[in-house]
Amino acid sequence: MGRVSHFLTTSGWHVALWSAVTLAAYWVAKTLYRKWPRWWLMPLAVAPILIATILLSFHASYHEYIGATHWLILLLGPATVAFAIPIYEQRALLRRHWPVLLAGMTAGSLTSILSSWGLASLLGLDNALRQSLLPRSISTPFAMEVSGAIGGLPELTAVFVVVTGVVGAIIGDLLLVRLSLASPLARGAVYGVGAHAAGTARAKQVGSTEGAVSGLVMVLVGLLNVLLVPFLLHMARQG
Repeated sequence: MGRVSHFLTTSGWHVALWSAVTLAAYWVAKTLYRKWPRWWLMPLAVAPILIATILLSFHASYHEYIGATHWLILLLGPATVAFAIPIYEQRALLRRHWPVLLAGMTAGSLTSILSSWGLASLLGLDNALRQSLLPRSISTPFAMEVSGAIGGLPELTAVFVVVTGVVGAIIGDLLLVRLSLASPLARGAVYGVGAHAAGTARAKQVGSTEGAVSGLVMVLVGLLNVLLVPFLLHMARQG
């Protein structure tokens, strides 16, 4: 095993290998979720576990892995630009309901930020962890940019985003049962504000309208949080 680990860290092939491992892990996770759509099999949760298991098995460090797969992170830039598509496609919905959507997104974003800050302060977390937690409730491309801008650790923020998305999708199901929300707009917004990409995937299973609303809200919440960066910077400096 030691020789294999040495080969992986010294050979130029490790870039292609770890990239292939990452893509394969996601493909396996997505295939499992399609066959058994259970919350504990969400690709966002299963793929990182598979990758971490492989890394530990070959005694490869995170530094080696992220160096080999950094090109995948660079794709978040084009992904962020592509978020303009759902906004354009749902422009009619946005024109009709923008006051309600804006109020909900603002309330949800502030609740997420303030609860993260309060919990981090209560637990006595250091500034880097605290600032990495603040943008946890927006989709990964936006969250990593915001995290870097306010002095957080973008890679750590990405982990918090995944955990928030999986937990938020589960809680979203419970809220729909408890609150008996009849409006597709409200049901979709619950997932989009609280669980971003994972919530949107779940919303699409609930209904096409819910999925469209959730995707739209997810993007708009990300843009709103980017605009809130000065406020987040102020909070970070207060810490």
